[in-house]
Amino acid sequence: MFGRIDHIGVAVEDLDAGIELYAKSFQMELAHRETVEEQGVEAVLLDVGEGHVELLAPLGPDTPVGKYLARKGPGLHHVAYAVDDIDATLEGLAAAGIELIDSEARVGIRDSRVAFLHPRSTGGVLTEIVEPAEGGH
Repeated sequence: MFGRIDHIGVAVEDLDAGIELYAKSFQMELAHRETVEEQGVEAVLLDVGEGHVELLAPLGPDTPVGKYLARKGPGLHHVAYAVDDIDATLEGLAAAGIELIDSEARVGIRDSRVAFLHPRSTGGVLTEIVEPAEGGH
């Protein structure tokens, strides 16, 4: 069902400090930086192997990541898996009894199609599925 781990999402309060840690200290290459208004975040992707670490900084306190930081502080936010067909994957997950946060895919970073699965049905881990945009990885 899942092709590979696409990225690990990390919530940060200060995006530039996060970049300093991951790019400079851990020597991960900064691959992309984007504001994703629909999700209320500024995000960066840093390359690690064939996947990424995605740093997420909220655009405000009332955004999902802003609320997450207020509740739990900075740290691991979600795990994202790449899929070839997000619509079919969502259908299969729903049929298997997985609680969907997003019953339909929405636009994510780099024009990917994304959807989230509720941690109540995924062992306590916020899980994202990602169908990369054409040519993306």
